[in-house]
Order: sequence, then structure tokens, then C-alpha cells
Amino acid sequence: MNEKVKIKQQSKGYLFWKRFFDITLSSLAMIGFSPVFLTIFIMNRFGDNKGPLFYKQERIGWHGKPFKIYKFRSMIVNADKILENDPEMYAKYVANNYKLEPEEDPRITRLGRWLRKTSIDEIPQFINILRGDMSIIGPRPIVKKELEEYGNRVDKFLSVKPGAMGLWQSSGRSNIPYPERCDVELEYVDKASLAFDTKIMFKNIISIFKRDGAY
Repeated sequence: MNEKVKIKQQSKGYLFWKRFFDITLSSLAMIGFSPVFLTIFIMNRFGDNKGPLFYKQERIGWHGKPFKIYKFRSMIVNADKILENDPEMYAKYVANNYKLEPEEDPRITRLGRWLRKTSIDEIPQFINILRGDMSIIGPRPIVKKELEEYGNRVDKFLSVKPGAMGLWQSSGRSNIPYPERCDVELEYVDKASLAFDTKIMFKNIISIFKRDGAY
């Protein structure tokens, strides 16, 4: 019999201020990054990069509600179908914690490699934050298949809103695979507070500039 996992309840005050800062900071970010949106939109009009500005993928959100996450497209068009139709590539994808090494992934464009390495591809997630799908700080939203990694702790993982930045990213990101990743993400659930969120945000900013575990 699976042991019942205790879930910490977040206070209404914490949730109110967290949402307030999500809306405020995301609105400012969308204004500040508007030249980036325009530049990448223009670059996606030509050559091998030609295609939609955004890549949208279904992720699992707060209390198990699915949503479409936004990123700047770093792959060729129909990349997901190419992955699903290639059993060998898909097996590598699952074995490597639902990622592929950039040098092994033929779907990534030259522009896309740079967007991923610099984490610029993540900027459109401020749209998700404004919509309420995500928070600035929280566990990284995952695809449905990854829920299996959390076992009987999955409800605890889904008890908080997923984030654009989190403890996993600030601790090493892709350098921390499953099952260790589960422990890191759930540590955030246990310690979530405005002070802890602020600490994680600054640690993530440092990790972005160091490009630690980004691909």
C-alpha cells in the first residue's frame, strides 16, 4: 500500500502576493522584451528558420489541469511528429529525461540552438504567467508522461502552480536527472514562501548567465 504523502497548504496571503508579483513583473517583462519578440519574428520569416514564432506544447499544470506552454520556436515545423514517428529517437528522448542532446537532435535549427543555450526561448512563458497557467517561480511544468516519475507524490507536485523559474533550474537544470529531480522539485513545495521565491529567482538569473545545464 502506498504511503499517503502530506501536502503543505499555501496561505491565501502568500498566493495573493505571489499572483500580484507575477502580473506586475510579467507585464514589465513583456514590455521590456518586445524588441526581442520583433527581432525573432523577423528572423523566422526567412531560410531554414521559416515558420511560426511560437512553439506550443501541452504541459500539466496546477491540480493536473493541462495547458499550452509558449516558447520561441527552436525546432523545425512538425518537430513533435518527427519525434513520435522515429522509435529510436523517441527512446533516446525518454532515456535522457525527456530531452535530446542538441548535437543529437536533427530537429533543432541553428537559431534554435542559440535560443536554447541563452534561455531566450523561454521568454514567451511570461504570456503563460499573465494568463495564470504558470507563476514566475515554481516547479517546472512537465509533459503528461513525466508524471509517472513522481509516483505516489504526484498530487504533491501538482499542488502548486508550475513556474518559469524553479529550484531545479537554479540547482543545475538538465544536470539533475530523474529521480533526483523529483526530490528537488518537491523540496520547493515544502519550502515555498515569498522569501524563498525571491532567493530562487536570483539564483536562476545567475544560472542563466552561466548557462548552467541549458540545452
